[in-house]
Amino acid sequence: MSLSFDLLWLNASPSLKHFDQPLLQCLANHLTVAQWEYQQSQDEASALDQAVVLLHDYLKGQPRPIHLGGHGMSGVLGLTYARRYPERVRSLTLLAVAAQPAVTWQTHYYVQRQLIACSRQQLLACTTRSLFGRQLPYAVKALVTSLSRDLEESPSPHSLFKLATLPKGGVAMPLLVCGSKNDPVVHPPVLQEWLSYFKSDDTLWQCPDGHHFFHYFQPQLVGDQMLRFWRCLEAQQILMRKALHRDT
Repeated sequence: MSLSFDLLWLNASPSLKHFDQPLLQCLANHLTVAQWEYQQSQDEASALDQAVVLLHDYLKGQPRPIHLGGHGMSGVLGLTYARRYPERVRSLTLLAVAAQPAVTWQTHYYVQRQLIACSRQQLLACTTRSLFGRQLPYAVKALVTSLSRDLEESPSPHSLFKLATLPKGGVAMPLLVCGSKNDPVVHPPVLQEWLSYFKSDDTLWQCPDGHHFFHYFQPQLVGDQMLRFWRCLEAQQILMRKALHRDT
């Protein structure tokens, strides 16, 4: 089956996917957007490898390299795939992904579990306010349920017993890294560690606010930045083609 789209948005956290929708609706007004979801069963070990294999099987039908993007753990999946199959990715956009990709909201949660003597539900209730800020998009109980499911369903390498690390570094294709200035997980100093791995065509951008799910609260700002990034890439490619044509 032949696929045809411009952007493939990844979701490895099914219980959190509704927080992507405002941004994707903004982007869909300008380009063709497809979504790819991965849900890990409770019988599977937490690992990215199986998700990468399934994603590669899906993208075999795509006739050209595509823009790839994702938020949080979904962005980590995109980063892992882009490093393994660079020829299939035109550009990579990462939202709330640290230069040490294993730093996710779940890392934040498990560290707190080791430091604070309280129940899982109590800690998740506190975590919702940290991740979303004072203006919660849903009731605390609903957000706690979503985060609790994400602990079970996403391919995170972390657990109560061990916090993992993942390889640092950049990617071969143009890279856009976005974060929020008040994200408690991927806060500005952590985000700026990306600069050590950047190429000349890579971009780092910080949203003024929005906490960890800034793309939900500020979809237009984030969408405009992503579109500007892709338009700059397109303009550069046109100039390169013109220069090559003159040389020949």
